[in-house]
Amino acid sequence: MSIDLEVADHVARVTINRPERLNAIDEAHQEELLRTWEAIEADRSVRVVVLTGAGDRAFCAGDDMRAEGATDLDYWLRPRKDGFGHLPLRDSLDVPVLARVNGYALGGGLELVVGCDLAVASEDAVLGFVEPRLGRLPLDGGIVLLARQLPAKWAMEVLLTGKRFSAFEAMGLGLLNEVVPAEELDNSVDRWLEELLACAPLSLRAIKQIVNRTPHMTAADARMANVPALVEVLTSSDCDEGIRAFSEKRAPRWEGR
Repeated sequence: MSIDLEVADHVARVTINRPERLNAIDEAHQEELLRTWEAIEADRSVRVVVLTGAGDRAFCAGDDMRAEGATDLDYWLRPRKDGFGHLPLRDSLDVPVLARVNGYALGGGLELVVGCDLAVASEDAVLGFVEPRLGRLPLDGGIVLLARQLPAKWAMEVLLTGKRFSAFEAMGLGLLNEVVPAEELDNSVDRWLEELLACAPLSLRAIKQIVNRTPHMTAADARMANVPALVEVLTSSDCDEGIRAFSEKRAPRWEGR
């Protein structure tokens, strides 16, 4: 397998393990990623996901065009409603996903970054939708998500120029949360994990469900949306535990129920 999954201490670490191909993904690995997300969704012990690429050169260089034998039209018509790597447009993965961007994140690789909830990168990371310079399109979530996530002019700069952006430029555009030296990347990830794991897991699930499932609604309608996790969190023992811990001036002990 070239998609590695390790679960420990409520964290699922997903690694695209094809460093010899700059962690580019072919159709077989698309399906591996689909099975990986399904396994994580079925494991209620998982509270946070970290997605990264093996090695120190690339997070993911996008689609493995050498292995891709289909035409662009065939590729677009494939039933991949969740986007590249079955992640960017996926609305059933209710735990936070943090991208650990350790190098190139190009094409579909940037679609994966955009599909994550948070992203930290090393200083030498390079990001971009290079498809226009190859006569292609970022159709697996890139165009739609970027236009919704970034200010219009910034989104169009990324989409229309096909430029590659440095990590600091990408952070300035709003594509990254933090940029650190390569040797500090794992420490940065650990800090973000500490922040996320300090929160009640059911609260994070409910927040992500509301964000992902209500963009078509007015703010008032979204406020009243009965997403599955909403009632679960408001009637949970963790909800009571949070208040008790606050009153007792101690860290809460979350059980996820």
